[in-house]
Amino acid sequence: QMQLVESGGGLVQPGDSLRLSCAASERTLRHYRVAWFRQPPGKEREFVASLDWSSSSPDYADFTKGRFTISRDNAESKAFLQINNLKPEDTAVYYCAAWATNGRMRDASTYRYWGQGTQVTVST
Repeated sequence: QMQLVESGGGLVQPGDSLRLSCAASERTLRHYRVAWFRQPPGKEREFVASLDWSSSSPDYADFTKGRFTISRDNAESKAFLQINNLKPEDTAVYYCAAWATNGRMRDASTYRYWGQGTQVTVST
């Protein structure tokens, strides 16, 4: 059972940047699509971005609008989410997920492995 651990969240001010990391317990992460989801307070979990094993086909939710970049380092079994120009509406728990079990890449139920999440709070 692969474990995913997110890190890099915190309390930041509007306009700041963060780089979230997701570390996998197994090297097999390199074979799987990875994704980031987020859950704002009081709302449902939503898709942010996903990336195939070769990093050739990133997919982003419309709200990311060029501020978010997903990447991965297969040698280190890690995935990343760079968020620039953070806004208060980006406040959420951010989750890493891996192994899409079907073609619905934006659907949370598609992913087999999940991390526990890292809190991102954007506030003055």
